[in-house]
Amino acid sequence: MYNGIIIIHKEAGYTSHDVVAKMRGILHQKKIGHTGTLDPQATGVLPVCLGSATKLCGLLTDRDKEYVARMLLGVVTDTQDTTGNILKKKAVEVSGEQVGEAVLGFVGGYDQIPPMYSAVKVDGKKLYELARAGKEVERRARFVTIREIEILDINLPVVEMRVSCSKGTYIRTLCHDIGQRLGCGAAMDSLVRTRVSEFALENAVTLAGLEKLRDEGRLKEVLIPVDAPFESCPALSVREECRKLLENGNALLPGQTLEGELYAPGEWVRLYFPEGRFAGVYAFDPALGRYKPVKMFPEQ
Repeated sequence: MYNGIIIIHKEAGYTSHDVVAKMRGILHQKKIGHTGTLDPQATGVLPVCLGSATKLCGLLTDRDKEYVARMLLGVVTDTQDTTGNILKKKAVEVSGEQVGEAVLGFVGGYDQIPPMYSAVKVDGKKLYELARAGKEVERRARFVTIREIEILDINLPVVEMRVSCSKGTYIRTLCHDIGQRLGCGAAMDSLVRTRVSEFALENAVTLAGLEKLRDEGRLKEVLIPVDAPFESCPALSVREECRKLLENGNALLPGQTLEGELYAPGEWVRLYFPEGRFAGVYAFDPALGRYKPVKMFPEQ
């Protein structure tokens, strides 16, 4: 079984679930999970977790993301992108300067109402299921943070921009909201996810590329170790005589690690077996005077 992360360059037309299903066939492995949905028409970075790394799925979903989006002004659709049904058209009578001011005005935090065509659940039902049934329900706004926007090109009615944002941000909705502020409406025309946390598009592989690497016996070239997301955490190794404690996910005394060091309360540290195999993430609990497990990653 493979344990680790593979950065897939998702192509248009595939859902995130499609990618996982195809990877199960390519790798002949069932234990695979993705780290958050990417719309079928969107392309770009989709970290996929294998084996013990599937425990990282929720953690990576919560990381910041970066996108390059193309926005079409003068049109409003039911899906907030150009694949949807057009609800309204309006002449674009704004200047490039006005567009730039409106776009950059969204940098910072704001309450964003998720689109009806989304996987957000209301009363146990996904919004897109209700939308497809012709129903529209009230959605609660969610606070999101737009960390940075770089305007790449303005060629009205098209605007291209790079957006760095917090988890849960809908770029489709950002485009829609920019259009509302400008008074002419807008819809997202294309979207490429260029980064999820430290995982960038230049390190991603397509499904066809992954299949080729498998056939050539080179899959390890794109398999990122399970401990990679924790590189900034200090590393400790357990003593040989305490191996069983680590295998069972027990708490550890500082003296049971080779380093024997103490870290700030609650600070995460990486724990390894004597031979260097990653076991999990621990945090020091001063009340108990020992390291307690935060998340274990047992290999199968």
